[in-house]
Amino acid sequence: MKILPPGLQEHLDSGVTTLCWCWKLTDNSGRVLGFTDHDRTLSFDGVEFEASSGFTGSEIESSAGLAVDNLDVEGALSSAALNEDDLAAGVFDNAGVEIFRVNWQSPDQRVLMRTGNIGEVSRSANGFSAEIRGLAHRLNQPAGRLFQHTCDADLGDDRCAVDLLNAAYSSTGAVSSVQDRRRFFVTGLESYADAWFRRGRLEWQTGLNQSLAMEIKSHRLTSQGTVIELWQPMPCEIGVGDMFSVTAGCDKQFATCREKFANQANFRGFPHMPGNDFAISYPARGDSANDGASRN
Repeated sequence: MKILPPGLQEHLDSGVTTLCWCWKLTDNSGRVLGFTDHDRTLSFDGVEFEASSGFTGSEIESSAGLAVDNLDVEGALSSAALNEDDLAAGVFDNAGVEIFRVNWQSPDQRVLMRTGNIGEVSRSANGFSAEIRGLAHRLNQPAGRLFQHTCDADLGDDRCAVDLLNAAYSSTGAVSSVQDRRRFFVTGLESYADAWFRRGRLEWQTGLNQSLAMEIKSHRLTSQGTVIELWQPMPCEIGVGDMFSVTAGCDKQFATCREKFANQANFRGFPHMPGNDFAISYPARGDSANDGASRN
């Protein structure tokens, strides 16, 4: 049950209200943005809530169980702080969201209605639609260690301890020709084995995508040259001569940890754990005739 501030409760009881919605958005870098569906900018808690007539929210659906609350926010890409490139680059992926109901005549009269995170974002030519997931969605996420055959550490983190600054596992290169925003030929990686950087990470040092990063889907040595394919297209065009850095990839298998990184002592999986076949197996009955013959 929501406990309303006395002033807001009196305002609602009056029968004539001046209410609006305000959205407070905190992106992955810690930057805080504010938006409102009112026709003028509002300010409270040190945040300016920008007026945007194209920024609207759907009906909020809640349940008493553990189901995830459902809410969509739609808007036009008209704010200088909210643009298509940032959306495409994942700047707002899983960003924190707070939704307020506010008396726009007296912003001190407000109540926090929902707290959650940005989920799936879909874009169109003139705007976007963002799914907002309630706090219950975190209960669907794995927590703690998982007993599994594969490693659950991130390559290069404190638990893994592989030094990604080692020249064997990182390098730089440049784009020599471009097929599209995902596939391109490169120079500078000729000394590495085929697929060495598959599942790795590429970060752009120059060009329109500078400072953006993407996971590598494939790294192939062909007769025409070295080809890199990314899992997702970059938000901006890739240009010939664009510089990048890459780090080696890991498929989380024990054999890869041992043979590629010589790091088996830090492997964080359970490669010898019995699988489902062992768990449901049962003793096989032997041939009684043969057993008798062997005893004789």
